[in-house]
Amino acid sequence: QVQLVESGGGLVEAGGSLKLSCAVSGRTYSSAVMQWFRQTPRKEREFVASVRWGAGTTFYADSAKGRFAISRDKAESTVYLQMNSLKPEDTAVYYCAKGQNIGTYDLWGQGTQVTVSL
Repeated sequence: QVQLVESGGGLVEAGGSLKLSCAVSGRTYSSAVMQWFRQTPRKEREFVASVRWGAGTTFYADSAKGRFAISRDKAESTVYLQMNSLKPEDTAVYYCAKGQNIGTYDLWGQGTQVTVSL
């Protein structure tokens, strides 16, 4: 009975920063991969970043490398996505998800809107 609740989205100017949070409730396994995806109405869901719950190892999409940082706080049961140097192209609904492998998931949250203005 795991639930994911995203927060931290909002409107930010290009070049600004935003930090998203994903509160994880219920059972979490060390083997789980926590991930951030984003989606707009005009394109498919896009992988952004992932972190292994147990080891904390990370993986990023090319679009996120050098700008975004994913992390997890096991004590707080929370996954974060620090987004810097934001671009208008980053505008999307961001979803937190839990899966067994990078790019796959079996559970996701309701999402949080991120809008980057010029």
